[in-house]
Amino acid sequence: MEEITNIKARQILDSRGTPTVEVDVYVDGVLSGRASVPSGASTGAFEAIELRDGDKDYYFGKSVLKAVKNVNEIIAPVLLGENVLNQRKIDEKMIALDGTDNKSVLGANAILGVSLAVAKAGASIKKMPLYKYLGGDDAHILPVPMMNIINGGKHADNSINIQEFMIMPVGAKTFAEGLRWCAEVYHSLKNVLKSKNLSTAVGDEGGFAPNLDDDEQAFMCISDAIEKAGYRLGKDFKLAVDVAATEMYDEAKKIGKEGCYYFWKTNKLYTADEMIEYWEKMVKKYPIFSIEDALSEEDWENWKKLTKVLGKKVQLVGDDLFVTNVKRLQKGIDMKVANAILIKVNQIGTLTETIDAINLAKQNGYNSIVSHRSGETEDVTISDIVVSQNSGQIKSGAPCRTDRVAKYNQLLRIEEQLGKKAKYMKY
Repeated sequence: MEEITNIKARQILDSRGTPTVEVDVYVDGVLSGRASVPSGASTGAFEAIELRDGDKDYYFGKSVLKAVKNVNEIIAPVLLGENVLNQRKIDEKMIALDGTDNKSVLGANAILGVSLAVAKAGASIKKMPLYKYLGGDDAHILPVPMMNIINGGKHADNSINIQEFMIMPVGAKTFAEGLRWCAEVYHSLKNVLKSKNLSTAVGDEGGFAPNLDDDEQAFMCISDAIEKAGYRLGKDFKLAVDVAATEMYDEAKKIGKEGCYYFWKTNKLYTADEMIEYWEKMVKKYPIFSIEDALSEEDWENWKKLTKVLGKKVQLVGDDLFVTNVKRLQKGIDMKVANAILIKVNQIGTLTETIDAINLAKQNGYNSIVSHRSGETEDVTISDIVVSQNSGQIKSGAPCRTDRVAKYNQLLRIEEQLGKKAKYMKY
């Protein structure tokens, strides 16, 4: 039997203690798939809508009981009897049932919970690992971690404006080795920060959140930590950042500086041209492999300028810019904007649409980076997705907090299962 016989949703808590949706899918009366939905703090305006209740007396308005009810009372009756293996048909049914471009009626959190649980149930019925169920026999590339070890922006209450400073173990031979290197650098960084009498408290994604005089100091501290751990900057490790520039663009609006970027924590204002010059300078100074959301989500013309200046030197990633949406990605491709897309399942709301975005990126020579959100759960689906699509890069935070580490541990298991077939992505 492959028919869905029951779907049940509930409200659980994410890594920030905020409610989120978890969904169980039953096939032939047996619990066959369970998935939970992540949530972002720094969200793009064009993301699919995360439905929350708004009752200020209950989880300060953050509860998701409406989304849970939508699963149990609206989505479930429509999907009962469907073949659990028909992922695209099921996802398209839910999209049609919602009837909006941004899933605002049922909630992307309701729809995604079902979509991912259905995929897991399908893999269970087929007695296959999820990565193989989704990607077939060709699924064998283990990703390079883009490990966030210093948090700033909306992810930390500190003086750093840039949201994420990441390390990438590009010189490792296997995923397991790369993960070990990252963990060693993370602990080395803790010692570097202590030696400077800086805080080793952590932000939402497990990276350290010290107060620094300016953002460039984060590059200096990380460079020092890599060398002190016994590795070579630029050879064993390269650097990456998530600027989250839409926030800076919005902060500039608040002080009446339309079209500019305001580093609000350190009181520095940049024009778009100055932002491009800033990143051109950083790329010359440090071995930066990847820059995410270097400009705002609607600053398309300046994104074109940025891509002309840096597109052949570094990976330019659209997160808020593309929001895992094939229409926005196609616009970027047509305009020759960026050269990579960040993939977040809850930005678009179904597994089918997520994979469609990855495929469109591949077809046009854009890299894809599968990513967690700042509000996470123990769900490890993204680890299977990144291998299933041979995407080659994953963002899952620091080697700290089980909601982050769970994703890395799943990749260790997958690498072990693949054995000699496993290949670590090379850049």
